[in-house]
Amino acid sequence: MPPFPWSLCVGVMLFVLPAVRADAEDSSLFSGWQDVWIFRLFLNVLGYATIIIPGYFLIAYFKRVNYLETGRGLCFPVIKTCVFGNESKGGLLDDVLVTSRNDSESSSSTRQAGKLLFCAAGLQVSYLTWGVLQERVMTRSYGATVEEGSGERFKDSQFLVFMNRILALTVAGLCCVVFKQPRHGAPMYKYSFASLSNILSSWCQYEALKFISFPTQVLAKASKVIPVMLMGKIVSRKSYEYWEYLTAALISVGVSMFLLSSSTNKHPSTVTTFSGVVILAGYIVFDSFTSNWQDNLFKYKMSSVQMMFGVNLFSCLFTVGSLLEQGAFFDSLAFMSRHSEFAFHAVLLSVCSACGQLFIFYTIAQFGAAVFTIIMTLRQAFAILLSCFLYGHAVTQVGAFGMAVVFLALFLRVYARSRMKKSGKRPQQTPVQKV
Repeated sequence: MPPFPWSLCVGVMLFVLPAVRADAEDSSLFSGWQDVWIFRLFLNVLGYATIIIPGYFLIAYFKRVNYLETGRGLCFPVIKTCVFGNESKGGLLDDVLVTSRNDSESSSSTRQAGKLLFCAAGLQVSYLTWGVLQERVMTRSYGATVEEGSGERFKDSQFLVFMNRILALTVAGLCCVVFKQPRHGAPMYKYSFASLSNILSSWCQYEALKFISFPTQVLAKASKVIPVMLMGKIVSRKSYEYWEYLTAALISVGVSMFLLSSSTNKHPSTVTTFSGVVILAGYIVFDSFTSNWQDNLFKYKMSSVQMMFGVNLFSCLFTVGSLLEQGAFFDSLAFMSRHSEFAFHAVLLSVCSACGQLFIFYTIAQFGAAVFTIIMTLRQAFAILLSCFLYGHAVTQVGAFGMAVVFLALFLRVYARSRMKKSGKRPQQTPVQKV
């Protein structure tokens, strides 16, 4: 593992901190330094470090003493699984997906149409509900009454990440027990890389809603094709076709049009602060790394459910450790006990997240990544429309045209990919598994 660039981190913090502090002073949501997002992020990372650093030295020790050859006792199977794993790699997962897809193609067209409607409905309901609840939890107050005033907002995004991950871990564990899984091959510690970037991207996703509108966030997430391609070249040494660069450029133009068309005199919800842009950039970078790292892990003999279990296991470990160290875990539970509506929203948010992940895996296994991408692209468009309807976000004509350009580029990517497959070429697979 390369040494962490602390000097670069300090430099970035010195650059970002003044603007972040200005955003915090302009908002009634924050009352002190402990409520500034970059300070909370720093505390979160310190909490993760208290688990990662000892784990790093333990793994290095077991490898240095060649524990795989000399180890004995009750702990040997656990240490072998966590540190060494079964290093053999294979294409079992691809074989499973291809077999499942071939079985689907041989079934009746009516049954296939029913499965497709089931997958589309499941993805749309899970993630549209998740998006609406996400915006409700992070941007609205709880307990607002005539007697008690404006109520209070929930501030700890990390607790929501923990809630999502603990339920996803439970669901994945049950699936691993009930359904037959391939023999697990990857060392367990390798999940921690994707887990760390995953919880950081999820934290940024929740936190960004305090500074930017939900439509802005959705559109920026649609544009993550660009950093995913860049991360793919860095992490996986991938190459891309000309049409992939063209559609990435169209997405950049569309997103720029949407962001530049938003101004403070249009509607308060369209304001995009410096903090919001920085947090959103962090989300895109972390999420791009997560997808590419998971893509590399799938080279081992594992199923999607095993991936879901491994990543969420470390996510729960990191988040609960950090929450307990900061004392935020019990504060969040107290907030939940004070506001039963928030408790319902947090649980439903977690259920939608876990069910959505299962629908992702099932849809890809049955119909492939292209159909899944189309469904999720439509979901992003519906999410923007639903958010504008429910929460009154204003979108200018230029912004609407920018959104149209983004979604047109996304559909062009799907069309070009399908044409390449029909012509016998094998395009680079953009990672779609997000657990």
